[in-house]
Amino acid sequence: MQLHYSSMERPALDPGRLRAALVVPNGPFAALEVVAETGSTNTDLADAARLRPWEVADLTVLTAELQTAGRGRMDRSWVAPERSSLFVSVLLRPAGPSGRPLPTTSYGWLSLLAALAMAESVAARTGVEARLKWPNDVMVDGRKLAGVLAQLVPASDGGPPAVVVGAGLNVSLTDEDLPVPTATSLLMEYASTTDRNVLLQDYLLALAARYRSFCSVDGDPEAVPAGSREALRDEVSARLGTLGRGVSAQLPGGGVLTGRAVALAPTGALVIVDDAGATHTVSAADVVHLRPEQP
Repeated sequence: MQLHYSSMERPALDPGRLRAALVVPNGPFAALEVVAETGSTNTDLADAARLRPWEVADLTVLTAELQTAGRGRMDRSWVAPERSSLFVSVLLRPAGPSGRPLPTTSYGWLSLLAALAMAESVAARTGVEARLKWPNDVMVDGRKLAGVLAQLVPASDGGPPAVVVGAGLNVSLTDEDLPVPTATSLLMEYASTTDRNVLLQDYLLALAARYRSFCSVDGDPEAVPAGSREALRDEVSARLGTLGRGVSAQLPGGGVLTGRAVALAPTGALVIVDDAGATHTVSAADVVHLRPEQP
């Protein structure tokens, strides 16, 4: 069935409502800005954090109604009609309870915890159950619903880098709008709501809660934060559809590794056992889930 959606059915984000719910003193975020259009919220926020770090505090949010030069993994473009999706980036300056910056070896978990926050908040609000695909995709029955992309922001004073975590969620895209046929949207999955104000608020609150828990244990993915029942590594693993699957991993240098994904390493990297029984730890790759009948 072909779904059609007019621009009139895609309401704008409400900056006042979002700030009232999310920005201090009522919420955990330092600042939130909504722009009508930009090339990339990740690029804009990273540039601001690098050039004017004193203006961009931990948990600063930038979101856009239209993103014209968004990039996903492997530098793929991702374009969607105005107000059909969520494009949101959050600046993080990870530090533990003592104020000491988290080790950069823990930064690989930030995109994973953001993807987990997206999947959980969407499921709770809309009834659409999603799984994660390593390292940072949110999937519904093999189709991409959302993606997360984290990038380091080097400090101009030589201090620890900040991180920008950007997320894109397909909300009201129709069959005609999909940038690739392997994508989907909340509308196409018959979500109970496509209200982007609600979806954005839920995601950001879930992200902030998981981020603060992660920082409270100094970025240790195997520690159980206060008020939690499981460590982050276990929670991500439980929702990660990649584990236990045959995979083909296209590596940044151009090589391809085929095998079975068996675990997450302490850094958030993917552990793959190849057909010869050798174990590989992959920190960056474009991963394809193989069908059971494939080698």
